[in-house]
Amino acid sequence: MSRDTDEVVCLHSFEYVDHVIKISQSDILGNCRSVAEFEKLNRVGEGTYGVVYRARDTVSKKIVALKKVRMDKEKDGLPISSLREIKLLLHISHPNIVRLKEIAVGRKLENVFLVMEYCYQDIASLLDNMSTPFSEAQVKCLMKQLLSGLEHLHFKYIIHRDLKVSNLLLTDKGILKIGDFGLARKFGYPYKPMTPVVVTLWYRAPELLLGSRIQTTSIDIWAVGCIFGELLSHKPLLPGKSELNQLQLTIDLLGTPNDKIWPGYSELPGPKNFTFRHQPYNNLRHKFPWLSDAGITLLQQLFTYDPSRRISAQVSLKSSYFKEKPLPVDPDMMPTFPEHRNFKELQDDFLHAHVGKSAVAKRHAEEPIGTFFGSEEIKGLLKRRK
Repeated sequence: MSRDTDEVVCLHSFEYVDHVIKISQSDILGNCRSVAEFEKLNRVGEGTYGVVYRARDTVSKKIVALKKVRMDKEKDGLPISSLREIKLLLHISHPNIVRLKEIAVGRKLENVFLVMEYCYQDIASLLDNMSTPFSEAQVKCLMKQLLSGLEHLHFKYIIHRDLKVSNLLLTDKGILKIGDFGLARKFGYPYKPMTPVVVTLWYRAPELLLGSRIQTTSIDIWAVGCIFGELLSHKPLLPGKSELNQLQLTIDLLGTPNDKIWPGYSELPGPKNFTFRHQPYNNLRHKFPWLSDAGITLLQQLFTYDPSRRISAQVSLKSSYFKEKPLPVDPDMMPTFPEHRNFKELQDDFLHAHVGKSAVAKRHAEEPIGTFFGSEEIKGLLKRRK
């Protein structure tokens, strides 16, 4: 890039190109907007393949999410994972799936950002910070939205492959959005082998843990079962520390699989290498003694060992669990919450204004925000920032 002229010089390495190609300054960004038109406000998280920022569009004045594409080792363009995510999101339109608005770029190759609609919460942050768990009616509301979005993905022949509470976003209107499509893949029939090391461990289906390279929409359904259990119990349902431990926790909850309930089970790589203890009982009723029969049935269908018999998102939405009392609340009746992902920024402002740069401030800055100042002080600071 020349700093002294209004043109960018690109030297191509193709053998048949032996001259300098000049690109005018007006064409440097292509059809994309400059990332300079967005004001970064704070970092809110990190997806599978990029860091996510809360930002303000200086043209529309709206708050958006900027996902910086990770370009760690890429010298010849966008990584394939990001190209997949962009291609998939450009062809998806559903109220329960995060929307890709546009692509913004900077003057350097590594400055590529996905401009997405901004959601004020992610479910993981809410579960970590809520003083009281979601009510069952609220859980039903979230589950119906999750299944609705997933039904659309599967209808479009897309497997998400990384469903978990931190990838479920919530707007200030109570609308749940499925996000982070960095591991998502299109599929077709017959299914083709894919790498089994996908899906965060706590939400990983047993066929993946046992080494199957065939991935179907059922791996997303298993993850939905884990999310359902987590929303009901207000803590991770199967928090394994390793793949083997994850299998052991699954067996403790659901019993030991076998060829009778899962044809072809013994032919998977895992059972050939490990011998699992015999545990004949399904303990879902013991785990959730207060849940209705319809709720337990839905969990059992989501947690069916045989992937070919596991319930679909479409059929799950028709479960009688969603038709019995307590009925799901409407999304606009979901409670509102402080924006926990921005608490660190609020805490820094509070400490700077009231404590300064003393060692005490630094010590308190490392503690959870709730341990240093109470909700009334948070509310006051929020009002001042508005």
